[in-house]
Amino acid sequence: MFVYIINKHGKPLMPCSPRKARLLLKQKKAKVVRRTPFTIQLLYGSSGYKQPVSLGVDMGTRHVGISATTKKDVLFEAEAQLRTDIVELLAIRRQFRRSRRNRKTRYREARFLNRRKPEGWLPPSIQHKINSHIKLIDLVHNILPVTSVTIEVAAFDTQKLKNLNIRGVEYQQGEQMGFWNVREYVLYRDNHTCQYCKGKKKDPVLQVHHIESRKTGGDSPDNLITLCKTCHHEIHEKGLEHIFQRKRPPMRDASQMTAMRWAMFSRIREKYSHANITYGYITKCIRIANGLSKSHMVDARCISGNPLAKPSGTVYLLKFVRKNNRQLHKATILKGGKRKSNKAPRFVKGFQLFDKVVYERKECFIFGRRSSGYFDLRLLDGTKVHASASWKSMLVHC
Repeated sequence: MFVYIINKHGKPLMPCSPRKARLLLKQKKAKVVRRTPFTIQLLYGSSGYKQPVSLGVDMGTRHVGISATTKKDVLFEAEAQLRTDIVELLAIRRQFRRSRRNRKTRYREARFLNRRKPEGWLPPSIQHKINSHIKLIDLVHNILPVTSVTIEVAAFDTQKLKNLNIRGVEYQQGEQMGFWNVREYVLYRDNHTCQYCKGKKKDPVLQVHHIESRKTGGDSPDNLITLCKTCHHEIHEKGLEHIFQRKRPPMRDASQMTAMRWAMFSRIREKYSHANITYGYITKCIRIANGLSKSHMVDARCISGNPLAKPSGTVYLLKFVRKNNRQLHKATILKGGKRKSNKAPRFVKGFQLFDKVVYERKECFIFGRRSSGYFDLRLLDGTKVHASASWKSMLVHC
């Protein structure tokens, strides 16, 4: 375990042992500025001795590996979990907006020429992932004197993942070529036959069913299946949506990695001129050659260039969560057409969501709350600590 040090001007120095940090704090030569990761600031001038520190970043759309190493030691290792709920939340917001405009401004004039996006615009879900990577790199630069940053980037040929034999002009001739729309292609693919009853119910009306909800799965042919009207109604009425599974997993993560790689690297390079890139096959060769297990943090250690650096025994788990919920009303409408307000106080008994607290000598986080002062406490990975802990038995950790 290491204690991270910054000088009196706020610049990072090489970390020290917990014993030395205790002595500095006891002699009042330093003060605590951060608890996790534990960081102290010197109150006197120092020589500023530093070693070359390499930072490896295993880029991802759901999990990110971070490892800062010297030739001998691992100084900092962490795995971060990124948000995956942004697409669904934006779809819900869009539904509320359309419903509200239909109620309030039914004859609203059509709008045009105001949908041009600024140069360099990215979808909010991808923009969040880029900002999260930069925030993680900034965190390490604030506590360690990083001299080089190496980022693993990847590009995926989604057409090749679907068809290994695709060549040349076939990239321009997709599976829907020659069909008027997606629905027509799906009906042709399924031989104009209900895929649930196989035509036994003799219903001539055919419809297209989304295997995953449209707001998360989209309208791609992989997410659509042909059903007759009778079966379609029966499946939704009885809640049998789970009986259908996509034949191929969605390519969402692969598409996001391809879209964000250069946008992310260019932004990081603007901020840190010592940033470089590497590729997944190089990381894999280094990991196998040194007999290391597969994990995000181990990959990041290989990316940093010091795969055999000695681990410190301390790893950090970081998780990104939403900051605010600005939804004005609940989705469920009460009797009489009344919409229940979604407003809730930010603080309940001095606590807010995702506060780090101590309950029965155990550190945990607030995942849920009640106005009466009882909280749902869990670890960061979701493990339940207590479903209804009283605020009187909790202490806030900075």
